[in-house]
Amino acid sequence: MTTDTNIDSLHTKIEVATFAGGCFWCTEAVFLSLNGVKSVESGYIGGKTLNPTYKEICTGETGHAEAVQITYDGNEISYSDLLQVFFATHDPTTLNRQGNDLGTQYRSEIFYHNDHQRQFAEDYINLLTVAKTFSKPIVTKISKTSQFYVAEDYHQNYYNLNKSLGYCSYVITPKMEKLQELFSSKLKK
Repeated sequence: MTTDTNIDSLHTKIEVATFAGGCFWCTEAVFLSLNGVKSVESGYIGGKTLNPTYKEICTGETGHAEAVQITYDGNEISYSDLLQVFFATHDPTTLNRQGNDLGTQYRSEIFYHNDHQRQFAEDYINLLTVAKTFSKPIVTKISKTSQFYVAEDYHQNYYNLNKSLGYCSYVITPKMEKLQELFSSKLKK
């Protein structure tokens, strides 16, 4: 006899996406809000130091980007939807910077897990470029995924646990309002 839970699990299409879009607190908050997203972990990727710490990556010397690793159900939200949200909620035209956050750790980069994701990312950037969506060229890199290091516990679910802090109020809350405005049909209720 099969339970409903087992039947549901047969229909899920669990996939992983990894994006660096500046401060991972901002990026994590955005993707945690989407239907179909099962989990989001903040962490570090794309560098040379093994098991980097936040303090180390903040120097800019490890080569890592602050990033999020998103586990999602591809039957509920597509990789294309994730790309659309990614490009709408950060500035992909500033090299190694998002707002006042400056350094290579704040770069815009897509880390693809398979050729399908790579092709979707390339095609989406081409689409945005041809449409002249941004007034400046897109500098988002597309790279093959590498070792993802989960950040320290206090970075996880940061916005939801610290909404009243200054950075959250002034930087993340406006992103969340923009997300609500542009993608309300894709948000968890």
